[in-house]
Amino acid sequence: MQINSLNNRFFQIALEKASRILGKPGRLILLLTTLARKLKQTDFTKENTVQVKEKFFILGRLLRAYAQGEYRAVPWKSLLLVVAAILYFINPIDLLPDLMPVVGLTDDFAVLFMVYKSIGADIDNFLMWEKSRMTTSS
Repeated sequence: MQINSLNNRFFQIALEKASRILGKPGRLILLLTTLARKLKQTDFTKENTVQVKEKFFILGRLLRAYAQGEYRAVPWKSLLLVVAAILYFINPIDLLPDLMPVVGLTDDFAVLFMVYKSIGADIDNFLMWEKSRMTTSS
């Protein structure tokens, strides 16, 4: 797992928490609610952060589809990374606390990109599934 090479204790804590809540759909939905709140509070107006916001939305949709039992074609390990990345993002105290101006979210975004890259094939499969649902429902 590429993420472990960061030796980031805060991400390891997020992985541990993720493993405890992954099988609990209600807790996953609560996590998604917290994610939505954090996304609304985060300034994504800088040009290089627009794609970051979109990646969080994709991970959120994947997790919601899983929690609601609509999409199960994703490995547990990938779900674990998704939940851990979301937990890492919503936790204000991590490697670089979010309250630090300018750099506070840098580590959050780095974790997001590493998770996104490491499970890219699973995300692509989800996006194809999502697109196929849209075309069949219209």
